Amino acid sequence: MPDAVVIGAGPNGLVAANVLVDAGWSVEVLEAQEEPGGAVRSDRGVHPDYVSDLFSAFYPLAAASPVLARLDLPAEGLRWSHAPRVLAHPLRDGRCAVLERSVRDTADGLAEFAAADAVAWQDMYDVWRRVGPDLVRAMFTPFPPLRAGLRLAAKLRTAGGLRLARDLMLPLRRLGEEEFAGEGGRLLLAGNALHADLAPEADGSGGFGWLMSMLGQGHGFPVPVGGSGALTAALVNRLRRRGGTLRCGERVASVVVRGGAAVGVETADGEAVAARRAVLADVSAPALYGGLVGAEHLPGRLLRDLRRFQWDFATFKVDWALTGPVPWNAPQASEAGTVHVADGVDGLTRFASQIAMGQVPDEPFALVGQMTTADPSRSPAGTESAWAYTHLPQRVVSDAGHDRITGRWDLREQEAMADRVEAQVERLAPGFRALIDARRILAPSTLQAMDENLHNGAINNGTTALHQQAVFRPVPGTGRPETPVKRLYLASAAAHPGGGVHGAPGANAAHAALRPLGPHALLHRAQRV
Repeated sequence: MPDAVVIGAGPNGLVAANVLVDAGWSVEVLEAQEEPGGAVRSDRGVHPDYVSDLFSAFYPLAAASPVLARLDLPAEGLRWSHAPRVLAHPLRDGRCAVLERSVRDTADGLAEFAAADAVAWQDMYDVWRRVGPDLVRAMFTPFPPLRAGLRLAAKLRTAGGLRLARDLMLPLRRLGEEEFAGEGGRLLLAGNALHADLAPEADGSGGFGWLMSMLGQGHGFPVPVGGSGALTAALVNRLRRRGGTLRCGERVASVVVRGGAAVGVETADGEAVAARRAVLADVSAPALYGGLVGAEHLPGRLLRDLRRFQWDFATFKVDWALTGPVPWNAPQASEAGTVHVADGVDGLTRFASQIAMGQVPDEPFALVGQMTTADPSRSPAGTESAWAYTHLPQRVVSDAGHDRITGRWDLREQEAMADRVEAQVERLAPGFRALIDARRILAPSTLQAMDENLHNGAINNGTTALHQQAVFRPVPGTGRPETPVKRLYLASAAAHPGGGVHGAPGANAAHAALRPLGPHALLHRAQRV
């Protein structure tokens, strides 16, 4: 009998298992899919000569994560690679906002949009240098972040204090207008905010766009050499070398609860796997509280709150094997690992508004990854392994375009949406479509079938909006990995601090299991009212 059973071998489940084995626990990880990794996997499914990342691809949060740093994954063979430029946002007139590896180079580029914006970007990054490391530590610490929060509060006093807090709460559009005279800086912030499900007019979108932009400036958007699967391989190798067990193709059907405590799990094949000390679940909150754990073991308040749980946007992705580099009209974009395709901040607002109305966007914002540019090992010299994803409503009401897409995602609808994404790239890179040797379409339903945590392709395990963060994540009164069931811990991005590949939810759950019966009881008492 292992000390702990971990449900799910995504990055958070694997981090949790590693933290537990480091503490001397025996751990068994059960994964429903035939391979580990969750949304951190790569393959050669588009073309045998091209490595394609199935889901996530760029990892600024991993680069900044103190959780992953403590695991020393380079010792397991993990190597990082960077594109010459971090991110680009080209415009139809040939101008291009570029997040460079050097803050001075970024500032100089933004000065081409407005001279004063060079100083504005440098000032913004100077604030990040003062508060960023403590902010990251506070973010990745179990809520409330007492010690990390005190250190951060001290730094905030020297970095503008309440003024900075106000700025981070602003909608992105307002923050961009206050900080930058030209369009370039606003584009960098806005495109980064829409890596999540935050429209330019959403409260707090300015803070998220600032965070991702500053992470990119300070750490870049690195990729694992050889594909995202190399990050998973490092976590798995480390776990196994320390005595942990991983079993794939083992779907967990239920958590076994006796006397109000989790004592193990039962698989879909009927196998009982007992856990001596804890069960950690790297699954979505609706899956844990709406299926794996019987309703009779949960407070009525939690079940009622769960009906208000909000998923983030659905996702549609296209992978390409290209016979040559993307021919961007702005040459700076050719050296960027990530390229944002949208007609300025107004285009992003229009896109997000259509999603809010349940419409499939007619001119979708495309986030393009140029993987061979970031890591030359991904495809033969002179070619490009590339992809793009865009967001969609979780429930399609209508199509803002002319293809009558309904959300059934049959072959016709998949092809029509993929063509729509490609048309967006073609507008800024004439000749792009002629370079496509092969493509793979991953519709929302396909993404969910490949990783059940990606509900219709929702990549953050719940909205990033303020009303579902911190003590409100995944429902009000939680905010920590402990659950109302003793010895059961939520270890996925559904728990604070949320989405992204940084390992914090898994590490937080593991530390909670190692130190049970802490002050979290007060939080969960509220769920029983």
